[in-house]
Amino acid sequence: MAKKAKKRRYSKGASKKVGRAMKKRKSGTLKSGRSGKKVKSRKQAIAIGLSEARREGAKVPKKSSKKRSKKSKTSKKS
Repeated sequence: MAKKAKKRRYSKGASKKVGRAMKKRKSGTLKSGRSGKKVKSRKQAIAIGLSEARREGAKVPKKSSKKRSKKSKTSKKS
């Protein structure tokens, strides 16, 4: 039996955008949205590249919804 070919999740255009964002981060010219602060994190650079690609209509999976972290409530004893 032949193996089923995997579908490509991200388009070539999307990977180019991410690559460009990574180069900008490395050179220190990549800045975040509203604040305009320098981006130092690799993950943030990837996220910026993907959001730019998404804006242009490239094939990129939908943004995952933020998961709420459960805070453990500790009762105070007096």
